[in-house]
Amino acid sequence: MIVEEIKLINYRNYQELQLEFHPKLNILIGENAQGKTNLLEAIYLCAIGKSFRTNSDNELIQINKKRAYIKSKVKKINKDTDIEILLDKESRKNIKVNNLLLERYGDLLGNLNVVLFSPEDLKIVKEGPGERRRFIDNEISQMIPRYYYTLNQYNRILQQRNKILKNFRGQDLDLEVWDEQLAKYAAPIIIYRRNFIKRIAILARLMHRKITEGLENLEVQYDSSVRLNDDDKIDDVKINILKELKEVKSTELRRGSTVIGPHRDDLIFKINGLDVRDYGSQGQQRTAVLSLKLAELELMKGEIGEYPILLLDDVMSELDINRQNYLIKSLKNIQTFITTTMMDSLNLKENQQYKVFNISQGKICLNSSKK
Repeated sequence: MIVEEIKLINYRNYQELQLEFHPKLNILIGENAQGKTNLLEAIYLCAIGKSFRTNSDNELIQINKKRAYIKSKVKKINKDTDIEILLDKESRKNIKVNNLLLERYGDLLGNLNVVLFSPEDLKIVKEGPGERRRFIDNEISQMIPRYYYTLNQYNRILQQRNKILKNFRGQDLDLEVWDEQLAKYAAPIIIYRRNFIKRIAILARLMHRKITEGLENLEVQYDSSVRLNDDDKIDDVKINILKELKEVKSTELRRGSTVIGPHRDDLIFKINGLDVRDYGSQGQQRTAVLSLKLAELELMKGEIGEYPILLLDDVMSELDINRQNYLIKSLKNIQTFITTTMMDSLNLKENQQYKVFNISQGKICLNSSKK
């Protein structure tokens, strides 16, 4: 999978830009706040339909403009795809794939697959469970778009159920209909997540052992808020959810909120048996996230048949030389975009193929290339 070209109009600090990319490595060099990350964000937007930096599409449009336009040309093994996104400050965004207007944003998923690695990804390990659920949901949605729709339905039911619990807090309510609806969508989400974590945990452990030369063992565990066995099917999980909702009913009525379900799930990272969040050094936390991101690449390749695009946003400075070398060595079959302030920090090999783009105040020039 390759992003061959991108075109931007009135996007962030780019008034008008059109670039052709190298199929292997693309290096974006510039000082901070010049537009490097904006370019990665535009590629990510074409894959996911939303930014990884803001929830407001209006922030993506230049301040003195009403609209912004993004177009990417994507080459895959079995087809070529044009993705166009029109952002408007006064109306909903329009997304087209091969000139066909999408009725639902979720239909964009799978046309372009990306893995993003940025310093912010340390939050996956260091911060609250919301960050880890977001990671799970984004990655599964790219590979299995129907998961995205199931999750949206669950969140809609959850919001309505919570509203009722809050408005009638402390009163005895008949929640059976709401419980059935919640369990209907929660059960497949839990199964999807369990299967995803089981697969990525194996890959992440292998990656981590290679990076640490066998000194550390990384475990990634799915912490479901509902009782879950390895061989449970969707119907088994649904039964467990309905049973547990009855058990916690009095607690929910008192608190005015739903206390079990996928919205309470978490991931646990352990190195050599110790929780990385509580006991891991910063270096161990970074290595755990690096292992997770490299595992994502392999998992996506196994699922969709080709590697996704890798976006590395200012992460080289976060890694020591050994981890930088391991990362660069892993990129030979993957189109990669790296943002950095210094070319020398990348430790590229003599036979590395790449293009270098210098970025300054929303202006880009091709500095050099090595084919």
